[in-house]
Amino acid sequence: MTDVQKDKPWLFRTYAGHSTATASNALYRSNLARGQTGLSVAFDLPTQTGYDSDHTLARGEVGKVGVPVAHLGDMRALFQDIPLEKMNTSMTINATAPWLLSLYIAVAEEQGADIAQLQGTVQNDIIKEYLSRGTYICPPKPSLRLITDVAAYCYTNVPKWNPMNVCSYHLQEAGATPEQELAFALATAVAVLDDLKTKVPAADFPTLVGRISFFVNAGIRFVTELCKMRAFTELWDEICQSRYGITDPKFRRFRYGVQVNSLGLTEQQPENNVYRILIEMLAVTLSKNARARAVQLPAWNEALGLPRPWDQQWSLRMQQIMAYETDLLEYGDLFDGNPVILAKVEALKTGTRAELANLDSMGGAIAAIDYMKGRLVDSNATRLSGIESGAVTVVGVNRWIEAEPSPLMGEDGGIMTVDPATEAEQIDRLNDWRNARDPAAVSVALNALRAAATSDSNIMVPSIAAAKAGVTTGEWAGVMREVFGQYRGPTGVSTAVSNQTDGLDDIRAAVDQVSDRLGRRLKFMIGKPGLDGHSNGAEQIAFRARDCGMDIDYAGIRLTPEDLIASVKREDPHVIGLSILSGSHLPLVEGLMQMIRAEGLTHIPVLVGGIIPDEDARRLKAMGVARVYTPKDFKLNRIMFDIVQLADPGIDAAKPAQGPR
Repeated sequence: MTDVQKDKPWLFRTYAGHSTATASNALYRSNLARGQTGLSVAFDLPTQTGYDSDHTLARGEVGKVGVPVAHLGDMRALFQDIPLEKMNTSMTINATAPWLLSLYIAVAEEQGADIAQLQGTVQNDIIKEYLSRGTYICPPKPSLRLITDVAAYCYTNVPKWNPMNVCSYHLQEAGATPEQELAFALATAVAVLDDLKTKVPAADFPTLVGRISFFVNAGIRFVTELCKMRAFTELWDEICQSRYGITDPKFRRFRYGVQVNSLGLTEQQPENNVYRILIEMLAVTLSKNARARAVQLPAWNEALGLPRPWDQQWSLRMQQIMAYETDLLEYGDLFDGNPVILAKVEALKTGTRAELANLDSMGGAIAAIDYMKGRLVDSNATRLSGIESGAVTVVGVNRWIEAEPSPLMGEDGGIMTVDPATEAEQIDRLNDWRNARDPAAVSVALNALRAAATSDSNIMVPSIAAAKAGVTTGEWAGVMREVFGQYRGPTGVSTAVSNQTDGLDDIRAAVDQVSDRLGRRLKFMIGKPGLDGHSNGAEQIAFRARDCGMDIDYAGIRLTPEDLIASVKREDPHVIGLSILSGSHLPLVEGLMQMIRAEGLTHIPVLVGGIIPDEDARRLKAMGVARVYTPKDFKLNRIMFDIVQLADPGIDAAKPAQGPR
């Protein structure tokens, strides 16, 4: 066999972190031993939103969707025996990105590393948090300042580090069309670079442009996704040249990592997700000129819950087989000159340029946040309507539903669960940390942090000093809230009925009839308790309920139990719907149901939706929940009829539900 010069493969990553820093460290070292070549850290929701593990809003969320990192000791444990100077680490963190990067740098210095040699990425895209993921803290303008502070610090102190990952991943998860994903992500990058341009010498600006990276999503529509990536590379090159005058091609290179689509993974027949993940990976690896620099793949069972180490290993092996067993890396680009690909890329670029011009006329991404959020909700409604009607086929969901039981689903339900005792143990460690530190040093560090935030000083230097002094995540974020204020982003659900009311006549009539019997318009309150920012489901339920003629009350994400109870007493809804996708449904709903009983509100039926195993659904019913919905319940009209039935004064709303459907 003739020797063939092969391209270097992309970085192999697995998005991972759970329970505790020590448990996550063991998982990382195990994954690295199995051939993973980079780390991708998942943080829990309190860490992402700037709360310590003992905060009211953190209840039930500690260690659930990632690892809790409340202080330097946690970060130290997370990377124990992992030499950071030799590692390429991606940290999926946004609002608290300056803080987590500060902790990472502090640990690296403790290890004796030269921080100038550190390589990796901090996502640091707070703007998309207002549109999709929901882990923002402060208003957009100061959040933009925090993004660019990180970039300005990194290019001189940690020059190999990517200070921002413009994240289009969650835009697609929120329902973005390819053109919207392209335009909204590129507009975010433009907003950041426009701000950054004022913070660095002009001669250094091209270098900073070259350090901006992207984190994208690859969906199941293989050809469209491949063309989208080629369009991304060409549009970014175009923007760098025309808007910023970057002449060096290496600074105009579109540098991106990818996680393939989790939105399309199904709870039904979950073994089919293996094929979906593989097909989606092809879109970001086959075209050499638009190939990802790093790939992380979800596991087949992520629609069910937290994947086990074996599940993650299976996804890692998929990457290794593609890179090392096939001949993909031995050839140039397979699609250059293909007329079908060229035509599709040009169509995507034309649509994207039009949307970018529209955003620019509004004043850019920051000024257009409300507009972009509304567009995403509308697009997602169109997507879901297509699945519900059958116009869009999803195998195992709306066609070919009958199937054999999956042998992959063992006694553990096919997922890993977090021990409920983990939260109390994390809080104990947090209290021990607070008691052992020097209070005077903490006070000095927080004052310096506050002074930097209230001035034009870069936030990174005092943040690193605060990390070394023992400041906690909640204390760092508390200063940001104090100086910049908190923010509640737009829900994207307007009060006006949309034009997507076809097929709703029967439900609208039923809503009218029940409203007449109630003596006022049927009122449905949708609430998101806890820190879960995945609001797509709640938004679509609110969107459909509004179009069905209900009076909806949806205040958005991150509500305390006290907030929700106050809203119930004030708004007097006929039905309450709770959406929790972080896996924290049991403790959060249990606390809320106790408060509902204490306040004498048990006459109002409660619905709960989320990624909820059958056993948990039975436990929720025992708490008094009337209906439980999971991703299997994709037919929203059926849920609407349930709401009408539960609100009907002629029907006993307290009667046993029919069980999860």
